[in-house]
Amino acid sequence: MAYDNILVEIEGAIAVVTVNRPRALNALNRQTIDELVDAFEAIAGQHDIRAAIVTGAGEKAFVAGADIAEMAKMASDEASAFAARGHDLGATLGELPQPVIAAVNGYALGGGTELALACDFVYASDNAKFGQPEVNLGVIPGFGGTQRFARRCGGAIAMELITTGETIGAQEALRIGLVNKVFPLAELLPAARAAALKIAQKGPIAIAAAKRAVRAADEMALSDGLQFEIKCFASLFDTEDQKEGMAAFLGKRAANFTGR
Repeated sequence: MAYDNILVEIEGAIAVVTVNRPRALNALNRQTIDELVDAFEAIAGQHDIRAAIVTGAGEKAFVAGADIAEMAKMASDEASAFAARGHDLGATLGELPQPVIAAVNGYALGGGTELALACDFVYASDNAKFGQPEVNLGVIPGFGGTQRFARRCGGAIAMELITTGETIGAQEALRIGLVNKVFPLAELLPAARAAALKIAQKGPIAIAAAKRAVRAADEMALSDGLQFEIKCFASLFDTEDQKEGMAAFLGKRAANFTGR
């Protein structure tokens, strides 16, 4: 897959998607968002791909925000369409059957934090910076930040960071639960690849069901979520992978999952 503003590399069962606008610190303009949506929609249909990583080109930035030069010219109707397209990207990542790991290298501000929040979990380099500084520009997060930040880290933390526009480092992001793990910059992508490889070795139907069930926890009451878990759990017993996985365990051998 060839694009102008992103790179897509397939490494066996892992897709690595890199936002590649280093001169703009990988800022998200409309074309870049469109390319990301297109790339992840394509990945969703490739069953040999079992996990994905999204990162930024260079060492300075994951995504330093949305493209302010582009946004400054927008009227409200254009801003609405731009925000909706950002939401399309978040929805695409959420609906993707494969888990997506954000490997945050450097600045992840505004739309960068929102892109990371839309992923399934986040690894960060020790030089990473996170924040929702949109209020400094007279606006608010528009790509899902007000909703996902509160769900990930709690309403009070989200309110503080969104209303102050404060930028935080990787260790503080780890403390508040925005980030899962922090690594030296040189170790970030290898760590993300190692986690993706672990995922890729599991049954892909089970992984997709696990992703749906965990994400449902943000949308459902506990009682509804528990019933949804039962439904997802039971559905896996109609798959060849379940038979193979349990037979392999009982036979003390490695499972050969086929995604059927």
